Amino acid sequence: MNKKVVVITGSPRKNGNSAAMAEAFIKAAEEKGHTVTRFDAAMMNVGGCHACETCFKSGKACSFDDDFNTIAPHILEADDIVIAMPVYWYSIPGQIKNVIDKIYSFCVAGKDVAGKGCGLIACCEEEDMTVLDGVRMPLERSAALLKWHMIGEVLIPGVLNTGDIEKTDGCRQAAELAENL
Repeated sequence: MNKKVVVITGSPRKNGNSAAMAEAFIKAAEEKGHTVTRFDAAMMNVGGCHACETCFKSGKACSFDDDFNTIAPHILEADDIVIAMPVYWYSIPGQIKNVIDKIYSFCVAGKDVAGKGCGLIACCEEEDMTVLDGVRMPLERSAALLKWHMIGEVLIPGVLNTGDIEKTDGCRQAAELAENL
């Protein structure tokens, strides 16, 4: 079955390590016949959640009209959502955190988003795998709250400079994640 997949990236480096893994995943998913829509959160204008709880009251996901309103309809229609990001200071980069926070709008508005698949592609500078917990744990908990199932995680330590991912099997692992769709 061909699926609709949304990939949301969170790095401002267009040719960075997490972006390379996202590309490998997208290519593999498209080769399998899936439709992939990519959003690069770092290149978009997505503000933080204002906790106004007026989500979808204006007909759009967020009453504060920003680029999340472009992303939200695709998330609603998607079968699977894959988040790709580097670790910033042991946590989720701000560029993508606002997108994740605004997914709350579906809960406030009572939108049925249960049953979607969720994947994580992440990398960090340090060799210590526990550094990736700062992105892994919040995404897993968010998926559980939304009643999404985790389709897989690609967690690659030890990459900092652009191109370092090529010294690992991160792109291969990201491409293999498409098998789980």
